[in-house]
Amino acid sequence: MIPEGDLLRSRVVADLAPALEDALDRRLDGYAVLAPRDALLGGGGDADDRGILTFEAGVPTLAYHVGTDRGGPAALADIGPGPYRLELYALDAAHLAVPHETESLRIPPGLAAERLAGDGALAERVRQATDDDGGGADGALEAFLENEAAIEDIRESARSEAAARAADWGFEDAIDE
Repeated sequence: MIPEGDLLRSRVVADLAPALEDALDRRLDGYAVLAPRDALLGGGGDADDRGILTFEAGVPTLAYHVGTDRGGPAALADIGPGPYRLELYALDAAHLAVPHETESLRIPPGLAAERLAGDGALAERVRQATDDDGGGADGALEAFLENEAAIEDIRESARSEAAARAADWGFEDAIDE
């Protein structure tokens, strides 16, 4: 369960792209509640027929559809195309840590922009934002391992140090060149 956040915006939107872009620009931690177009157009949409998107540093991270009780990419399909009644909330990232660890609810970066807003350029911008974050320690490690020159420098330094220690200890004959 996600606690109630601070309401930033509540309105009907025909295009979700500006709201997703705003969340990305703000690096928003929070969530959006999306009511379906049937509820807006008098189609009798159920109150439980809502979709939830959560954001981590502005990137849509998980999706859940209340009516179908499905999460992840399937929830995006259940949410469907706009217009939407959009409510955008800010919420401390600590409150989203547990839901964001639920793999069945997670969506790939950019997927919400593609499926709900039909905006390929925004989807690429979202993916770029996640790449720019470097993925934390894992991203730094990957970047280091891809730098062959740095790895070779470390190897050469280790060889030199090993040779120097071997000479100090009288084992220089034991080292293969």
